[in-house]
Amino acid sequence: MPLDMDFIREQRPQNQIVYIPSVGSTMTQAVRLVKENAPHNTVVIADEQTAGVGRFGRHWHSEAETGIYCSVLLRLPIPPSELPVVTLALGLATAEAIQRSTGIACDLRWPNDVLVGDCKIAGILAQLEDGCIIAGIGINVNQSALPPDLRTPATSLRLASGNRIFAREGIAVALLESLDDFSAMLLQQGSESILRAFSAASSYVMNRRVVYEDGGGVERGVTAGLDESGFLRVRDDRHVVHTIYTGGVRPDLQ
Repeated sequence: MPLDMDFIREQRPQNQIVYIPSVGSTMTQAVRLVKENAPHNTVVIADEQTAGVGRFGRHWHSEAETGIYCSVLLRLPIPPSELPVVTLALGLATAEAIQRSTGIACDLRWPNDVLVGDCKIAGILAQLEDGCIIAGIGINVNQSALPPDLRTPATSLRLASGNRIFAREGIAVALLESLDDFSAMLLQQGSESILRAFSAASSYVMNRRVVYEDGGGVERGVTAGLDESGFLRVRDDRHVVHTIYTGGVRPDLQ
């Protein structure tokens, strides 16, 4: 069933909402709206993406009428150097919205994965365009199955809850509310508040054995917290601490 856009617009009059039933990528449409000077909190939301993208241009599976696929324009007065912290704030907002609207608790894996157990349930993509932050967020809601060959094993709220069907509209509204809350936290309390909140919400920030890529090779180590810019530190098996600036981490299963 398509999204009930009347309900979402009624609940969120402060957002200018562009609804497209099927689109290549909401991010592409959001870039166009930035160039047209669309205001802060403009939302592009779709029932289906035929070319959804994640970090590094990876494909984001976007089955029709089962997930939330949206991009939000955030015109925040922050320097470009704080984009990594914004990504963490978006993850916090997504996890909070899911728990508040469904009761399902999420974990956060630096920098942009929202997990239930060891499976990815939502992904974040933060892009800076002409001084505007575009927050791309995809949440798997009512999928009954997901491709088995994904880089990170995935699940949906339906699968994680024992086949319960969720109203996507309520989750979308909760997401927009949480984005407001964490944007305000960042602006009013500074990046340190986001770093503390993310560290508290994530099982991956401290003392988690992980695999990561460094200089083109695969390395192993134990996570050692976030630096002041929001990048993850990992202590390798030689007790040398590395700061991970690109890519991500995954659990070390060996």
